[in-house]
Amino acid sequence: MLYPVNVANYDDVHKICSRIHTDPRAFAYLAPKSNILHFFAENVDYRAAAFLKQELLSRGGDVIVTKHVIDGKTDTSDILIMGTPTQIRNLMQKLHAMDCWGLKELRAELTAAFEGLKVREWVMTSPAGHTITLNDNTRLMAIMNLTPDSFHTDSRTNAGEILTRAEKFLSEGAYILDVGAESTRPGAVAVSESEESARLIPALKELRREFPDAIISVDTYKPGVARIAAGEGADIINDISGFTFGEGMPDVVAELNIPYVLSHIQGTPSTMAKSEPYDNIITDIAEYFSQKLSALDAAGVKRENIIIDPGLGFGKNEDDNFAVLKNIESLKIFARPVMLGHSRKRFTGGSLAGTLAVSAVMAGRVSLLRVHDVRENAEALSVAVSVMRSGT
Repeated sequence: MLYPVNVANYDDVHKICSRIHTDPRAFAYLAPKSNILHFFAENVDYRAAAFLKQELLSRGGDVIVTKHVIDGKTDTSDILIMGTPTQIRNLMQKLHAMDCWGLKELRAELTAAFEGLKVREWVMTSPAGHTITLNDNTRLMAIMNLTPDSFHTDSRTNAGEILTRAEKFLSEGAYILDVGAESTRPGAVAVSESEESARLIPALKELRREFPDAIISVDTYKPGVARIAAGEGADIINDISGFTFGEGMPDVVAELNIPYVLSHIQGTPSTMAKSEPYDNIITDIAEYFSQKLSALDAAGVKRENIIIDPGLGFGKNEDDNFAVLKNIESLKIFARPVMLGHSRKRFTGGSLAGTLAVSAVMAGRVSLLRVHDVRENAEALSVAVSVMRSGT
Protein backbone atom coordinates (compact mmCIF):
# COMPACT_ATOMS: atom_id res chain seq x y z
CA MET A 1 0.00 0.00 0.00
CA LEU A 2 1.63 3.24 -1.16
CA TYR A 3 0.30 6.66 -0.18
CA PRO A 4 1.48 10.27 0.10
CA VAL A 5 2.43 11.67 3.50
CA ASN A 6 2.73 15.20 4.81
CA VAL A 7 6.40 15.92 5.43
CA ALA A 8 6.29 19.53 6.58
CA ASN A 9 9.51 19.88 8.58
CA TYR A 10 12.63 18.21 9.90
CA ASP A 11 10.71 16.64 12.80
CA ASP A 12 8.51 14.78 10.31
CA VAL A 13 11.59 13.45 8.53
CA HIS A 14 13.07 12.33 11.83
CA LYS A 15 9.91 10.43 12.74
CA ILE A 16 9.84 8.67 9.37
CA CYS A 17 13.54 7.82 9.62
CA SER A 18 12.93 6.31 13.06
CA ARG A 19 9.97 4.29 11.78
CA ILE A 20 12.04 2.94 8.88
CA HIS A 21 15.02 2.31 11.19
CA THR A 22 17.32 4.44 9.08
CA ASP A 23 20.92 4.79 10.23
CA PRO A 24 20.79 7.85 12.57
CA ARG A 25 23.91 9.23 10.94
CA ALA A 26 21.97 9.68 7.71
CA PHE A 27 19.47 12.14 9.19
CA ALA A 28 21.69 15.21 8.78
CA TYR A 29 22.11 14.30 5.11
CA LEU A 30 18.47 13.41 4.44
CA ALA A 31 16.64 16.15 6.34
CA PRO A 32 17.58 19.10 4.08
CA LYS A 33 16.34 17.17 1.05
CA SER A 34 12.82 17.21 2.45
CA ASN A 35 12.70 20.99 2.73
CA ILE A 36 12.09 22.85 -0.52
CA LEU A 37 12.39 26.61 -0.10
CA HIS A 38 10.61 29.13 -2.32
CA PHE A 39 11.67 32.75 -2.83
CA PHE A 40 9.78 35.22 -5.02
CA ALA A 41 11.13 38.42 -6.58
CA GLU A 42 9.65 40.95 -8.99
CA ASN A 43 11.13 42.73 -12.01
CA VAL A 44 14.43 40.87 -12.18
CA ASP A 45 16.70 41.59 -15.16
CA TYR A 46 15.95 38.86 -17.71
CA ARG A 47 19.67 37.97 -17.95
CA ALA A 48 19.84 37.52 -14.19
CA ALA A 49 16.69 35.39 -14.32
CA ALA A 50 18.21 33.17 -17.01
CA PHE A 51 21.47 32.87 -15.08
CA LEU A 52 19.69 31.90 -11.86
CA LYS A 53 17.61 29.28 -13.66
CA GLN A 54 20.67 27.74 -15.27
CA GLU A 55 22.63 27.66 -12.02
CA LEU A 56 19.84 26.16 -9.92
CA LEU A 57 18.94 23.58 -12.58
CA SER A 58 22.55 22.40 -12.51
CA ARG A 59 22.21 21.90 -8.76
CA GLY A 60 18.88 20.08 -8.91
CA GLY A 61 16.66 23.07 -8.16
CA ASP A 62 14.78 25.37 -10.53
CA VAL A 63 13.63 28.93 -11.12
CA ILE A 64 10.29 29.79 -12.68
CA VAL A 65 10.63 32.68 -15.14
CA THR A 66 8.49 34.38 -17.75
CA LYS A 67 8.38 32.60 -21.09
CA HIS A 68 10.27 35.34 -22.95
CA VAL A 69 13.42 35.12 -20.83
CA ILE A 70 14.77 32.46 -23.16
CA ASP A 71 14.44 34.58 -26.32
CA GLY A 72 15.25 37.94 -24.75
CA LYS A 73 11.92 39.51 -25.74
CA THR A 74 11.44 40.95 -22.27
CA ASP A 75 13.57 43.25 -20.15
CA THR A 76 12.50 41.86 -16.79
CA SER A 77 10.84 38.84 -15.25
CA ASP A 78 9.25 37.98 -11.94
CA ILE A 79 10.90 34.83 -10.63
CA LEU A 80 10.23 31.99 -8.20
CA ILE A 81 13.37 30.35 -6.85
CA MET A 82 12.92 26.73 -5.71
CA GLY A 83 15.54 24.60 -4.02
CA THR A 84 16.72 22.78 -0.94
CA PRO A 85 18.74 24.69 1.66
CA THR A 86 21.94 23.16 0.33
CA GLN A 87 21.10 24.13 -3.27
CA ILE A 88 20.25 27.70 -2.24
CA ARG A 89 23.42 27.97 -0.16
CA ASN A 90 25.55 26.80 -3.08
CA LEU A 91 23.81 29.27 -5.38
CA MET A 92 24.60 32.13 -3.01
CA GLN A 93 28.26 31.14 -3.00
CA LYS A 94 28.29 31.28 -6.80
CA LEU A 95 26.62 34.70 -6.75
CA HIS A 96 29.55 36.17 -4.84
CA ALA A 97 31.43 36.11 -8.13
CA MET A 98 28.63 37.85 -10.06
CA ASP A 99 27.86 41.56 -9.61
CA CYS A 100 26.21 42.24 -12.97
CA TRP A 101 22.50 42.44 -13.95
CA GLY A 102 21.42 43.27 -10.40
CA LEU A 103 22.72 39.93 -9.09
CA LYS A 104 24.66 41.65 -6.31
CA GLU A 105 21.45 43.10 -4.87
CA LEU A 106 19.60 39.81 -5.38
CA ARG A 107 22.37 37.98 -3.54
CA ALA A 108 22.05 40.34 -0.57
CA GLU A 109 18.27 39.93 -0.44
CA LEU A 110 18.43 36.16 -0.90
CA THR A 111 21.02 35.89 1.87
CA ALA A 112 18.88 37.96 4.25
CA ALA A 113 15.79 35.87 3.45
CA PHE A 114 17.67 32.59 3.79
CA GLU A 115 19.22 33.57 7.12
CA GLY A 116 15.91 34.96 8.38
CA LEU A 117 14.29 31.55 7.96
CA LYS A 118 16.76 30.10 10.47
CA VAL A 119 15.88 32.43 13.35
CA ARG A 120 13.31 30.74 15.56
CA GLU A 121 13.56 32.41 18.97
CA TRP A 122 13.84 35.96 20.28
CA VAL A 123 14.45 37.14 23.83
CA MET A 124 13.74 40.72 24.91
CA THR A 125 14.01 42.50 28.25
CA SER A 126 11.55 45.24 29.13
CA PRO A 127 12.26 48.37 31.19
CA ALA A 128 10.08 46.78 33.90
CA GLY A 129 12.61 43.96 34.11
CA HIS A 130 10.54 41.22 32.50
CA THR A 131 11.99 38.73 30.03
CA ILE A 132 9.84 38.25 26.94
CA THR A 133 10.58 35.06 25.03
CA LEU A 134 8.98 34.55 21.63
CA ASN A 135 9.44 31.64 19.24
CA ASP A 136 7.43 29.31 17.00
CA ASN A 137 5.50 28.06 20.02
CA THR A 138 2.64 30.45 19.26
CA ARG A 139 1.50 32.43 22.31
CA LEU A 140 -1.52 34.60 23.05
CA MET A 141 -1.86 38.31 23.71
CA ALA A 142 -5.15 39.11 25.44
CA ILE A 143 -7.07 42.20 24.32
CA MET A 144 -8.25 44.49 27.10
CA ASN A 145 -10.08 47.56 25.79
CA LEU A 146 -10.71 50.49 28.13
CA THR A 147 -12.91 52.08 25.49
CA PRO A 148 -16.63 52.64 25.03
CA ASP A 149 -16.53 52.07 21.27
CA SER A 150 -14.31 49.07 20.44
CA PHE A 151 -15.82 47.05 17.59
CA HIS A 152 -16.22 43.88 19.68
CA THR A 153 -18.65 44.91 22.41
CA ASP A 154 -17.69 42.11 24.82
CA SER A 155 -14.07 43.27 24.85
CA ARG A 156 -14.94 46.62 26.40
CA THR A 157 -13.63 46.69 29.96
CA ASN A 158 -14.26 49.32 32.59
CA ALA A 159 -11.76 50.16 35.31
CA GLY A 160 -13.68 48.16 37.89
CA GLU A 161 -13.55 44.96 35.83
CA ILE A 162 -9.98 45.06 34.65
CA LEU A 163 -8.38 43.08 37.48
CA THR A 164 -10.99 40.33 37.28
CA ARG A 165 -10.62 40.11 33.52
CA ALA A 166 -6.83 40.13 33.69
CA GLU A 167 -6.83 37.28 36.21
CA LYS A 168 -9.20 35.32 33.98
CA PHE A 169 -7.07 35.82 30.86
CA LEU A 170 -3.82 34.91 32.62
CA SER A 171 -5.38 31.76 34.06
CA GLU A 172 -6.64 30.78 30.60
CA GLY A 173 -3.18 30.98 29.08
CA ALA A 174 -2.52 34.57 28.01
CA TYR A 175 1.20 35.33 27.81
CA ILE A 176 0.72 39.10 27.40
CA LEU A 177 -2.05 41.49 28.44
CA ASP A 178 -2.59 44.21 25.83
CA VAL A 179 -4.33 47.27 27.28
CA GLY A 180 -5.73 49.97 25.03
CA ALA A 181 -7.68 53.15 25.77
CA GLU A 182 -8.51 54.33 22.24
CA SER A 183 -10.43 52.40 19.62
CA THR A 184 -8.74 52.04 16.23
CA ARG A 185 -11.62 50.23 14.53
CA PRO A 186 -12.50 51.40 10.98
CA GLY A 187 -14.20 54.77 11.22
CA ALA A 188 -13.03 55.45 14.77
CA VAL A 189 -12.47 59.06 15.83
CA ALA A 190 -9.20 59.86 17.58
CA VAL A 191 -9.21 60.89 21.25
CA SER A 192 -6.89 63.37 22.92
CA GLU A 193 -3.71 62.33 24.68
CA SER A 194 -5.13 63.50 28.01
CA GLU A 195 -8.32 61.46 27.59
CA GLU A 196 -6.42 58.36 26.57
CA SER A 197 -4.06 58.73 29.55
CA ALA A 198 -6.94 59.28 31.95
CA ARG A 199 -8.49 55.98 30.85
CA LEU A 200 -5.27 54.03 30.63
CA ILE A 201 -2.87 54.98 33.41
CA PRO A 202 -5.01 54.24 36.49
CA ALA A 203 -5.85 50.80 35.08
CA LEU A 204 -2.20 50.15 34.20
CA LYS A 205 -1.15 51.03 37.75
CA GLU A 206 -3.69 48.58 39.16
CA LEU A 207 -2.60 45.82 36.83
CA ARG A 208 1.05 46.29 37.66
CA ARG A 209 0.35 46.34 41.39
CA GLU A 210 -1.83 43.21 41.38
CA PHE A 211 0.10 41.26 38.73
CA PRO A 212 3.76 42.23 39.16
CA ASP A 213 5.00 39.32 37.06
CA ALA A 214 2.59 39.79 34.14
CA ILE A 215 3.85 41.05 30.78
CA ILE A 216 1.78 44.10 29.88
CA SER A 217 1.58 45.72 26.47
CA VAL A 218 0.04 49.15 25.90
CA ASP A 219 -1.84 49.73 22.66
CA THR A 220 -1.08 53.34 21.76
CA TYR A 221 0.35 55.35 18.88
CA LYS A 222 0.98 58.48 20.97
CA PRO A 223 4.60 59.00 22.11
CA GLY A 224 3.50 60.91 25.18
CA VAL A 225 1.20 58.11 26.32
CA ALA A 226 3.93 55.55 25.58
CA ARG A 227 6.39 57.44 27.79
CA ILE A 228 3.98 57.66 30.73
CA ALA A 229 2.95 54.01 30.33
CA ALA A 230 6.55 52.82 30.38
CA GLY A 231 7.07 54.77 33.59
CA GLU A 232 4.14 52.90 35.12
CA GLY A 233 5.48 49.48 34.23
CA ALA A 234 4.43 48.76 30.64
CA ASP A 235 6.65 46.14 29.00
CA ILE A 236 5.73 46.65 25.31
CA ILE A 237 4.42 49.50 23.16
CA ASN A 238 1.96 48.22 20.55
CA ASP A 239 1.69 50.94 17.89
CA ILE A 240 -0.84 50.19 15.13
CA SER A 241 0.30 53.22 13.13
CA GLY A 242 3.86 52.20 12.30
CA PHE A 243 4.90 55.48 14.00
CA THR A 244 3.06 57.53 11.37
CA PHE A 245 0.37 59.06 13.62
CA GLY A 246 2.49 60.18 16.56
CA GLU A 247 5.52 62.32 15.77
CA GLY A 248 8.59 61.25 17.70
CA MET A 249 7.61 57.68 18.56
CA PRO A 250 10.93 56.18 17.33
CA ASP A 251 12.90 58.59 19.54
CA VAL A 252 10.76 57.71 22.57
CA VAL A 253 11.07 53.97 21.96
CA ALA A 254 14.84 54.30 21.56
CA GLU A 255 15.12 56.35 24.75
CA LEU A 256 12.96 53.94 26.74
CA ASN A 257 14.71 50.88 25.26
CA ILE A 258 11.34 49.16 25.25
CA PRO A 259 10.04 46.32 23.03
CA TYR A 260 7.91 47.77 20.24
CA VAL A 261 5.29 46.32 17.90
CA LEU A 262 5.79 47.80 14.43
CA SER A 263 2.59 47.47 12.41
CA HIS A 264 1.66 47.90 8.78
CA ILE A 265 -1.24 50.21 8.00
CA GLN A 266 -2.61 52.03 4.99
CA GLY A 267 -4.58 55.17 5.78
CA THR A 268 -5.96 55.98 9.23
CA PRO A 269 -8.78 54.41 11.27
CA SER A 270 -11.17 57.01 9.87
CA THR A 271 -10.13 56.43 6.22
CA MET A 272 -8.62 52.94 5.92
CA ALA A 273 -11.88 51.30 4.84
CA LYS A 274 -11.48 53.26 1.59
CA SER A 275 -7.76 52.60 1.07
CA GLU A 276 -6.29 52.21 -2.40
CA PRO A 277 -5.84 48.64 -3.71
CA TYR A 278 -2.39 47.08 -3.62
CA ASP A 279 -0.43 46.11 -6.71
CA ASN A 280 1.11 43.17 -4.84
CA ILE A 281 0.29 43.28 -1.15
CA ILE A 282 3.10 40.95 -0.08
CA THR A 283 5.73 42.98 -1.90
CA ASP A 284 4.21 46.25 -0.66
CA ILE A 285 4.24 45.09 2.96
CA ALA A 286 7.81 43.81 2.66
CA GLU A 287 8.99 47.12 1.24
CA TYR A 288 7.08 49.00 3.97
CA PHE A 289 8.78 47.04 6.76
CA SER A 290 12.18 47.37 5.13
CA GLN A 291 11.83 51.16 5.08
CA LYS A 292 10.35 51.35 8.59
CA LEU A 293 13.05 49.15 10.10
CA SER A 294 15.74 51.31 8.50
CA ALA A 295 14.11 54.41 10.00
CA LEU A 296 14.00 52.77 13.43
CA ASP A 297 17.66 51.79 13.07
CA ALA A 298 18.51 55.41 12.30
CA ALA A 299 16.59 56.58 15.38
CA GLY A 300 18.57 54.23 17.60
CA VAL A 301 15.85 51.65 18.21
CA LYS A 302 17.44 48.27 18.79
CA ARG A 303 16.40 45.76 16.15
CA GLU A 304 16.20 43.04 18.82
CA ASN A 305 13.37 44.98 20.50
CA ILE A 306 11.04 44.90 17.48
CA ILE A 307 8.02 42.69 16.84
CA ILE A 308 6.31 43.06 13.47
CA ASP A 309 2.58 42.95 12.76
CA PRO A 310 1.22 42.96 9.17
CA GLY A 311 -1.88 44.85 10.35
CA LEU A 312 -4.76 42.63 9.25
CA GLY A 313 -7.77 44.80 8.49
CA PHE A 314 -5.85 48.05 8.60
CA GLY A 315 -6.33 49.30 5.06
CA LYS A 316 -6.82 45.79 3.63
CA ASN A 317 -9.85 44.10 2.11
CA GLU A 318 -10.84 40.47 2.65
CA ASP A 319 -8.67 39.12 -0.17
CA ASP A 320 -5.70 41.16 1.06
CA ASN A 321 -6.03 39.74 4.57
CA PHE A 322 -6.18 36.15 3.33
CA ALA A 323 -3.19 36.74 1.04
CA VAL A 324 -1.17 38.01 4.00
CA LEU A 325 -2.10 34.95 6.06
CA LYS A 326 -1.28 32.52 3.26
CA ASN A 327 2.12 34.15 2.74
CA ILE A 328 2.94 34.94 6.36
CA GLU A 329 6.34 33.26 5.99
CA SER A 330 7.36 36.13 3.70
CA LEU A 331 7.89 38.23 6.83
CA LYS A 332 10.64 35.90 8.01
CA ILE A 333 13.07 37.83 5.82
CA PHE A 334 13.24 40.38 8.66
CA ALA A 335 14.27 37.79 11.26
CA ARG A 336 11.86 39.26 13.82
CA PRO A 337 8.92 37.68 15.66
CA VAL A 338 5.54 38.15 13.98
CA MET A 339 2.29 39.04 15.72
CA LEU A 340 -1.19 38.78 14.20
CA GLY A 341 -4.34 40.64 15.22
CA HIS A 342 -7.13 38.76 13.45
CA SER A 343 -9.58 38.25 16.28
CA ARG A 344 -13.26 38.65 15.31
CA LYS A 345 -12.38 40.96 12.43
CA ARG A 346 -14.71 41.29 9.47
CA PHE A 347 -12.75 38.98 7.18
CA THR A 348 -13.21 36.14 9.71
CA GLY A 349 -16.96 36.73 9.62
CA GLY A 350 -16.59 38.65 12.86
CA SER A 351 -17.09 35.36 14.67
CA LEU A 352 -15.29 33.24 17.21
CA ALA A 353 -15.42 30.26 14.84
CA GLY A 354 -13.67 32.21 12.07
CA THR A 355 -11.11 33.50 14.53
CA LEU A 356 -10.31 30.01 15.80
CA ALA A 357 -9.89 28.73 12.25
CA VAL A 358 -7.24 31.36 11.57
CA SER A 359 -5.55 30.71 14.91
CA ALA A 360 -5.29 26.99 14.17
CA VAL A 361 -3.83 27.61 10.71
CA MET A 362 -1.28 30.06 12.13
CA ALA A 363 -0.11 27.74 14.93
CA GLY A 364 3.66 27.42 14.76
CA ARG A 365 3.87 29.99 11.96
CA VAL A 366 3.77 33.18 14.04
CA SER A 367 4.92 33.99 17.57
CA LEU A 368 1.90 35.91 18.88
CA LEU A 369 -1.84 35.99 18.29
CA ARG A 370 -3.73 38.99 19.69
CA VAL A 371 -7.18 37.71 20.66
CA HIS A 372 -10.36 38.54 22.55
CA ASP A 373 -11.18 34.97 23.64
CA VAL A 374 -8.16 33.48 25.36
CA ARG A 375 -9.46 30.10 26.54
CA GLU A 376 -10.99 29.14 23.19
CA ASN A 377 -7.90 30.23 21.23
CA ALA A 378 -5.60 28.40 23.62
CA GLU A 379 -7.60 25.22 23.02
CA ALA A 380 -7.50 25.70 19.24
CA LEU A 381 -3.73 26.15 19.33
CA SER A 382 -3.30 23.09 21.53
CA VAL A 383 -5.23 20.88 19.11
CA ALA A 384 -3.42 22.32 16.07
CA VAL A 385 -0.04 21.68 17.66
CA SER A 386 -1.05 18.14 18.57
CA VAL A 387 -1.91 17.49 14.92
CA MET A 388 1.40 18.92 13.72
CA ARG A 389 3.41 16.89 16.25
CA SER A 390 1.57 13.64 15.71
CA GLY A 391 3.49 10.58 14.61
CA THR A 392 3.93 9.76 10.93
